[in-house]
Amino acid sequence: MKVYCLVGKSGTGKSFQAINLCRQMNIESIIDDGLFICHNKVMAGISAKRQKTQFAAVKTALFDQDWHAEEVIRTIKKENPASILVLGTSDKMVEKIRVRLQLEPPIETIYIEDITTEEEREIAYKQRHDMGKHVIPAPTFQLRKQFSGYFMSPMKMLKEFGPKKVVYEKSVVRPSFSYLGKYHISEKVMSDIVECIKNELGTVYDVDKVLVSQNRDGAEEAIDIYVIADLNYGEGVIGNARVFQQNIADKIELMTAFNVNKVDLEIKDVV
Repeated sequence: MKVYCLVGKSGTGKSFQAINLCRQMNIESIIDDGLFICHNKVMAGISAKRQKTQFAAVKTALFDQDWHAEEVIRTIKKENPASILVLGTSDKMVEKIRVRLQLEPPIETIYIEDITTEEEREIAYKQRHDMGKHVIPAPTFQLRKQFSGYFMSPMKMLKEFGPKKVVYEKSVVRPSFSYLGKYHISEKVMSDIVECIKNELGTVYDVDKVLVSQNRDGAEEAIDIYVIADLNYGEGVIGNARVFQQNIADKIELMTAFNVNKVDLEIKDVV
């Protein structure tokens, strides 16, 4: 496996430039902020950008926890990419990551100053330090499970490579440590969303109760929703209940950015 390194100070646009560099140099995979990304898919790891403090983010990016490093090592061996790009803020950092993940010494180290202009780095710096925006070199749908509750936005780019035009996607996220405080979505908000869905569908007579609980499984976070409702009498009650159930999951994910693990719907009565 050929190992390459991309080095640059925090906020200089490494993650933004990573996909460009991989396409230009035909590099198949990336190690960035605790994630192993291969062929534009998140294969293993946990993103440092979902940590609550900068200290915890640095430890995650360095694969400080054994279970984290071992998971990524196993997946790299399984996928066996021909080449990999390791991102870091210094030569020392990429070397620590390389050793932790049992990778071969790099055949080339690229510095962000060699592939970007001063103006591009200034723009990246403002995006990071003034707006708290971080780029992850993977499509948004690939990151939804890890970033439940974070408002992400896709960044689609069109590039020409010879006769071909290629569209690829990166994601922009604001980590917890970029916010001036915390936020949460209350059950009252969830109840209001479910009530709006009831009014839109017209097949639900009343919503009696909405309960929300957090479900965390390893690196993934989601919420479980329990709804008690009365349905209108008529044909297709079971079908209407399933449509109501699916709409609850879809609308809550869309409006809150939380992943919905499941929606349990109890039909109390048919009126």
